Formats: sequence, structure tokens, C-alpha cells
Amino acid sequence: MTFGMIGSGSWATALTKMLTDNKHIVNWWVRKEETIQHIKEKGFNPNYLSAAKFDTSLLVISSDIKEVIKNSDTLVVAVPSAYAAAAFEKLEAKDWEGKKVISAIKGLLPGKDILLNYYLQQEFDFPLDNYFAVLGPCHAEEVAQEKLSYLTFSGNDIITASEIASHFTTPYISTIVNHDILGVQYAAVLKNIYALGAGIAHGLDYGDNFLSVYIANAADEMAGFLKKFGVEHITVGEHDSEEDPITHRKTPNYAASVYLGDLLVTCYSLYSRNRSFGALIGQGKSVDTIIKETNMVAEGYNATKCIYNINKAVDAAIPIAETIYKILWENVKPHEGFKRIEQVLV
Repeated sequence: MTFGMIGSGSWATALTKMLTDNKHIVNWWVRKEETIQHIKEKGFNPNYLSAAKFDTSLLVISSDIKEVIKNSDTLVVAVPSAYAAAAFEKLEAKDWEGKKVISAIKGLLPGKDILLNYYLQQEFDFPLDNYFAVLGPCHAEEVAQEKLSYLTFSGNDIITASEIASHFTTPYISTIVNHDILGVQYAAVLKNIYALGAGIAHGLDYGDNFLSVYIANAADEMAGFLKKFGVEHITVGEHDSEEDPITHRKTPNYAASVYLGDLLVTCYSLYSRNRSFGALIGQGKSVDTIIKETNMVAEGYNATKCIYNINKAVDAAIPIAETIYKILWENVKPHEGFKRIEQVLV
């Protein structure tokens, strides 16, 4: 496989490190020329994850996205969901022919309220069978420190998903494979919403006892949404069979790392952008102020609105997610919103 990396943020940088640590040449789309020059000269990304060092002989960096796609057969898309459509605006369907796409996006495309696979299908007639997703629990900062982390690769084609996963497996990265391509992506979107809420609770000075009950209820709410959406394998402790014939692991369920594990680490970790963003909301700062001061838009912010809109059709009971939406988008005061959340926790 010849890999192309679309994006140059912390997650893209971490994924590129995994590939180059396995001696893969990576075609890397980096938007800014000054960033390209710095990586070539210094061997690290000056803007994100500067602790991650690269063998620059393995990097082919370009600001021309068409060139990167042309020279790669497997493309990792690791741009924030809010900027995905803009990144692809100059591309045509023929640019994607014969390619495999691995989505590392943990959000829905704002304004469209759809996953990346639906966007690629609508705009470029891209087939779902050539589409895969890579998800955590895996913080980019811990990858840079080479602390043991976990990635789940999901796709309809489980054999190809397993092959892709093997190229990212390192002494510090353990990989898991499943075929729940839609479920893992929606779970990633939802966990960002709940992590943002966990941050709000922290900013409001709720304690660990409350947070544990909040996360348990968020996990239950997420499972209910996924089940209503038609996702399988979300009953804790239940498996279709003892082990998967390809991976020799138990078949996935909601308790697997990509579902519950990713929710837990995103809610608890100090590395979590969604938790940090939420904490500032809980402390009384406005969204506009946070974006201006931190130059950060957490995925969970736009995700709340996307899921709120999607749920008009799904009609799942998601009072926690809906309350977080109202805090962020309808000016409900955080302390008032969490008084409502207190009433629904069991």
C-alpha cells in the first residue's frame, strides 16, 4: 500500500508517525508552505505534536492535494470535519477512482449532517466497500510519547481492514478490526458530545461521583441511539461467536474499546480537546471567546447540532446530548442545563 495523509493537525501527525515508524513512505498533504519547509528541515511539525520526530527521507510533502492523491492508493483523511468539504472542493470523481479511503475524522460534516462516507458517495460516487474508518481510544499526545495506545479499523471488507491495520501496528500501537463501519463513526461523534458535557460539569465544579454517573448514563444513551439507528453489537457482554475467524478476537460489542473505551478516555483525559472546551463553557466563557483565545473548535461543538438534527428522524431518547446542544446553541445557561441533566440520571 502507498499511503497519502490528508491533513497536518495533531491526529494526522500521529498517524503519519505510525506509518513512518513502520518504514512506509508517506505522501503528506500539508496546506502551508512554511510548515512544509519546517518539517523538511527540522523533522517535526512545528504547529502540532512537535515531540513526534520523523525520518524525513520517508516523507513526500506537498501543498497540492491532487498530487498527493494521485501518488497514493490508500488515503487517510485526517482534517477536522468542519474543513473536509473545503479541502476536497477542487477534486473530481476521477481523482478518487481505484483509491481506498481511511477516515480519521471524528465528526459529521456541519451543514450537511452526514458522515464522510456519505459525502464522498454523494459528491464523487465513492463506494462504501473501499471506505474504512480508524478510531481510538488513542490520544495523539500519547502516540508522540510512544505510550501503548489502541486503534480500531473498521470496514465492510474485513480482510482489507485487517491488512490496513497491520501497517499501523507498532510496539506502542495495538490494532483491533471490526466491520461496524457506521456504528463506530456515530459512536465517535456521540462520545465527543458527552466529553464536552463532562468538561462543562468539571467547569461547574461537579465532582468525580457525579461524573461517573453522568458517563454511565451517557454510555447508555449512546447505546440507545446506536440501537435505534440500526447498529448491531452494542449489548455489553454479548458476542455473536466466541471469536472472529479473521482476527481471532471476540466479535465487537458496545463494551469494546472503540465504543465505551473511547467515551471514557475522551471524558476523563486532560488531553481531550472536547473536555477542555467544555470546561471553559462551564466556567462561563462564550463559544466565540474560547475560539478566539484558544484557536480551537472541538469536534463536539458542531456535532451537537448535527446529532440534534439527525435525531429528528431517528427519534432516540437522548436528553443529555440534547441539553448540551441547547447550552451551546440555544443559550441555555450551563448550570441550568445541568440541573436538567441531574433529573434524568439514574
